[in-house]
Amino acid sequence: MRDSLIERIARLAPWWVLAQVACWPWRAVAEALLSLGALLGFALLLATRFRGGIRVMGHEAWALTTILFLGYWLPQLFSVPLAIDPLHSATETLKDLRYLPFLWLAAMAVATAHGRRVVGRGLGLLVGLWTVDALLQALFGHSLGGPAVADRLSGIFGAGNLKLGLVLASLSPFLLLPAARRGPLPWALAATAIGVVVLLAGARAAWLSYGLVLAYTAWQAWGLRRAALGLAAGGLLAFGLASAFSDFLGPRLERTLAVLEGDGAGLDFALSGRVVLWTTTLRIIAEHPLTGVGTDNFRAAYRDHSEADDPFVGHGHEGAFHAHQIVLEVLAETGVLGLLFWLAAVAVALRAWRFAAPAARQRAGPAALALAVTVFPLNTHLAFYSTFWGGLTLLLAALYAGSLLARDGLPEAAAPAGEPPRDGQPGATSSDHQPALPGSIGRAR
Repeated sequence: MRDSLIERIARLAPWWVLAQVACWPWRAVAEALLSLGALLGFALLLATRFRGGIRVMGHEAWALTTILFLGYWLPQLFSVPLAIDPLHSATETLKDLRYLPFLWLAAMAVATAHGRRVVGRGLGLLVGLWTVDALLQALFGHSLGGPAVADRLSGIFGAGNLKLGLVLASLSPFLLLPAARRGPLPWALAATAIGVVVLLAGARAAWLSYGLVLAYTAWQAWGLRRAALGLAAGGLLAFGLASAFSDFLGPRLERTLAVLEGDGAGLDFALSGRVVLWTTTLRIIAEHPLTGVGTDNFRAAYRDHSEADDPFVGHGHEGAFHAHQIVLEVLAETGVLGLLFWLAAVAVALRAWRFAAPAARQRAGPAALALAVTVFPLNTHLAFYSTFWGGLTLLLAALYAGSLLARDGLPEAAAPAGEPPRDGQPGATSSDHQPALPGSIGRAR
């Protein structure tokens, strides 16, 4: 009876994750679902992992999810003692602890084939619906997020929250990879529609992220040679359609092409002032190399290290909120020590991928690609130590860990703790043989 109740509750996990993502445009609702989901995840893990009975998530998936979270959270913790405002950094660090049980819930959500279908198809459906809504806004000036009053396409997120392009670029693998497996035509249609929206949403960081997704999924759909031709033709088509919808692309391209002028002023103009921002950030890093200035203390530090003519400080501005680049952000706020924690988490994630079975890689493919383009270091970024973008990144990490190391339908009694089931046992398949994590991660099966 008790195990049956836990199983029924565990089936809520995929739908809870989808509901939380669907509510991203409404911050308060998304935050409430995250906090309640954290409580649910903690309760499920407590009821199953530490008290026996059914297992809703394998030990390996639990360990990898926890390690990836610690790679994000421990830099915050170690930055507190030497932070500019230790109390503020400590408060932010404690608040972020709620992510961990929510990430366990997300890993549980994709621990079974049914859960992965629900989450994968649900995220793909959300990407499709948000894309259609944004195209309707481009055509008719209105969407579910309100009227088109911003200087770019805002879609479901609204004119006061211009994250549409970045979110679609990060989540697009959940639609494009399944489309690529269905053939070139479904992929081309989906890729063009999303591409038009990403272009019109205006964030050039999203253009680069989406370009990486297109390159990989086109290769999956068409092969290498035809992918190159398809991307060229598709890029021209998407650009033509986007130009027909809006005059916004012209100024953005003009700004981007200013980098070809070959001088510092042109580069700074092309990067929207980020050369000045990154130069000041480097001064902050040089003065606080070990543990940084502390989480969410960047703006205060920026004011102290900026030049008199800095555009982020003058004209009523109080300083840049974050470094707009993942490596610089981690170094500035958490120092070299924080960067080492991040790199350690990346190494563990890559090692798990390297020694996973081909079937495991395939089922984790969308989450892996989404996570890779989100943290791609040769790009500009939103703040990773923020509620929204940090939460998005951690969710992708949990979906990656849970999918890669899933052990579908494995009851606790089917195998000794920490061991995969032998072929022929209940729930065993050829893809269930997954690598254990430290200290045994990396041993080939």
